[in-house]
Amino acid sequence: MTQKFASALYEGVVTHHRLRPKKHKLRYRVFSFLLDLDEIDDIAARLRLFSRNRFNLFSFHDSDHGSIKGGGTAAGAKTDLRTRLETVLTANDLGGCAHKIELLCYPRLLGFVFNPLSVYFCHRSDGSVGAVIYEVSNTFGDRHSYLIPVGENDIDKKGVLRQSCAKGFYVSPFIDMEADYHFRIRMPGDNVALGIRETDAKGAFLNAVFAGDRNELSDRKLLGAFIRYPLMTLKVVAGIHWEALLLWRKGMTFHKRPAPPSHPVTYVLATGTKAAQAGKR
Repeated sequence: MTQKFASALYEGVVTHHRLRPKKHKLRYRVFSFLLDLDEIDDIAARLRLFSRNRFNLFSFHDSDHGSIKGGGTAAGAKTDLRTRLETVLTANDLGGCAHKIELLCYPRLLGFVFNPLSVYFCHRSDGSVGAVIYEVSNTFGDRHSYLIPVGENDIDKKGVLRQSCAKGFYVSPFIDMEADYHFRIRMPGDNVALGIRETDAKGAFLNAVFAGDRNELSDRKLLGAFIRYPLMTLKVVAGIHWEALLLWRKGMTFHKRPAPPSHPVTYVLATGTKAAQAGKR
């Protein structure tokens, strides 16, 4: 009998639409993993093409996540990811949201990965999502997370979650730090959709969306994904630099890179923008 996992593979499309000061669009086909952190070892034991913390065609390394860069400490890599996340949640009075933690991210492919954004869904014991962690990485080797509790009115009747926070971490040299993120997530099921609208004092200037359809995790599905998306994780970085070159040629202005935040995690007191942000560890 084929092993059925709660974790899954989502194949889909990522799009970016920059509205100003220069219009620019991109569209790439990608795949992401949704991993139940309590299930990773079982997946690695049962699948030949997937491993944890060691090389394989597909792999997951705890050190690739958890905001141990960009204000974190390398010592964090010595503990497993779930333990580090439980520590962060408990420190922010959200320990009850660590019953189950799911991570939407790119896996390592032939040992290489870069995740511009990884999203953690932190569940209470009744199955509801009590907090979401948005973990952002830049190409300078920095990493930072935004921890946002899920309020009573944050998920609508269609199951779409809406949250916002102030930008506090340098990502693109073409985007000023005085901006806000507005997240819109259709929770993982038969499909998943993650939208990010970035705004400043003049309004929206960038929309980014990933939408994908669910597939089971199996060696057959993994091999198929590798054939359809060869060297995808390497292409993510190549694509970022290629699009940056195109923006530069369009005359986009560079913004100076500030020092990363002093804390690896920004705790957002409530959904909102600049006024809703606090620097609680």
